Amino acid sequence: MSALLEVIALHENDARRAEEGGADRVELLGSMDHEGMAPEPALVERTRAATSIQIRPMVRLREGWSTDGGEATRLKGLIGAYVDAGADGVVLGFLNGLGEVDTEVVTSLTEGIGVPWTFHRAIDWAFDYRKAWAALRGFAGFDQVLTAGSSRGLEHGLDEVLAVARDEPGAAQVIMAGGGLRAEHVPWLVRAGVRAFHIGTPARPDRSYKAWVDSGLVRSWRTLIDTEVRHLG
Repeated sequence: MSALLEVIALHENDARRAEEGGADRVELLGSMDHEGMAPEPALVERTRAATSIQIRPMVRLREGWSTDGGEATRLKGLIGAYVDAGADGVVLGFLNGLGEVDTEVVTSLTEGIGVPWTFHRAIDWAFDYRKAWAALRGFAGFDQVLTAGSSRGLEHGLDEVLAVARDEPGAAQVIMAGGGLRAEHVPWLVRAGVRAFHIGTPARPDRSYKAWVDSGLVRSWRTLIDTEVRHLG
């Protein structure tokens, strides 16, 4: 099984450089505010014109991990605009006031959209991480869960991610490890069956979002991941 490498992109130039470095997909954001906000549909269109790899825009309009009925209607329209602009999928995830996966909102947003979707790192802020994973089983159409196992990042949540990959049926196949991913995490994740990886600042000079994605840095991650999968997978 080959590995998937996703890179955060803030504009079409990031996406083009990610593709040059061997990335399979970009998570397209309008900004990095509050862990990533939704881009304008026009940016999706420009990015589609600039690259042939997969594009998944973020569906999130405000700080925090919750939404309401009025905003959900707007978000549903945004998803349609993204698909019309050439997105291959979307990235979303919401919690309710109890810190649980908001199954009603997520179902309403994803029903009938016709593209696969990623449940994003909202899961790392859930009150009960394992219960959140159980809730995901009820959704249709999602193919990945972007997670660090902890709101503080993979440095603190790696053991939890590895445990879920081991204990939850099918979890290893949908986990996309991200949120502070480091090179030393990759062998452990590959051994656990994880085959999807997500990077943001590691793809940029000085690990700064003020810098564009660097194709050479992306290539180094592509090589690292593929080597580990060949040796350990």
